[in-house]
Amino acid sequence: MGYVAVKGGTTAIEESLKRIQYERIKQNTVLEVKTIEGGMRGLIDQVMSESSLYSESLAALAIKQAEGNPEEAVFLLRAYRSTLPRMHYSRTVHSEEMRVERRISASFKDIPGGQILGSSNDYSHRLLDFDLIEETEKAISDWLKAFELEDEDDRDASSSDGNNDIDLGRLPKVLDYLRNEGLITDCPTDPSEPDDVTRKSLTFPASRSQKLQILTRGQTGTVTSLGYAVIRGYGMVHPTVGELRVGQMPIYIDNPLSPSEDGEDAYYIGEIKVTEVEMLVPVTVEKEKGREELELEFGYGLCYGQNETKAIAMSILDKSLERGDKSIPTQNEEFVLYHIDSVESTGFISHLKMPHYVTFQSKLNDVRKTRQDQLEETEEE
Repeated sequence: MGYVAVKGGTTAIEESLKRIQYERIKQNTVLEVKTIEGGMRGLIDQVMSESSLYSESLAALAIKQAEGNPEEAVFLLRAYRSTLPRMHYSRTVHSEEMRVERRISASFKDIPGGQILGSSNDYSHRLLDFDLIEETEKAISDWLKAFELEDEDDRDASSSDGNNDIDLGRLPKVLDYLRNEGLITDCPTDPSEPDDVTRKSLTFPASRSQKLQILTRGQTGTVTSLGYAVIRGYGMVHPTVGELRVGQMPIYIDNPLSPSEDGEDAYYIGEIKVTEVEMLVPVTVEKEKGREELELEFGYGLCYGQNETKAIAMSILDKSLERGDKSIPTQNEEFVLYHIDSVESTGFISHLKMPHYVTFQSKLNDVRKTRQDQLEETEEE
């Protein structure tokens, strides 16, 4: 069977695009971008993280266009990101300056500044709330007014009791206390310019900056699954969250006319919401004369928005990849880093839907020839 050219393709594609539009609006309902931005916080944070583009409004637009499909939304947002000029580089961001909204430690009960539960589903009942079906704008407005009044009363009470002296923008890091005791090592500062995987292809062996970029851009479900695989027995004993933070990080850029090393003339351009995790990992180290000792190491995770599960899994994979035993899949950097990217993985899987007529016919001819050869051999016998 010879190759037959497909005709009428342009018309068929145009009709397919019309059908997409029809499926999106056939219920005659307009889903406003601001509605998505206001009510789909978790999905927006996920899309921003996997896209490496911090813009809640653009993420909401991509989600609307993709009809809620996060993989397609990430594809759209990354494509848009590739068209943007890079005007400035921000100064180094220090997470100690995070304006904390949520901060917990699973390693210590009492931490300086206290445990701050913040906003989380961890403490809620996982039951469907059928009242949301009948939720109205008036009910929302009334609830918000009551909440704001209650919050204001709580702040006044804290101020009068003298308990309002905690600076949420300068909370000490939990792991610093372990460093002060010499229980974990300091991280040396690397003054070299980090690699940028959005501008230069990933190379192996990968640098730490490449690994962290790929991990934070990775597909949330895949990063979580591989992190789960690590602690199920593929190379790591049970880790513990030293500290998890969610909050706003201030971003500064140097004065383009007169940049200074100390950043004295830097411009504050805004904040980004991030989730940061420092994960404590016990490891057994062999000392002199075969003696073994238990030591603490840590992995690091950080991603856009409130995306705690992904940040935790990222910190686990960060430490796992550092060990680099290629016989263990979750320590093999090529296996992990090549397969967690959302656009790369879904793009390759989706390409299987595209025409493969010529290659398949070649395979089919091989199968037919093999069958014919076998049949002739049988007849000769």
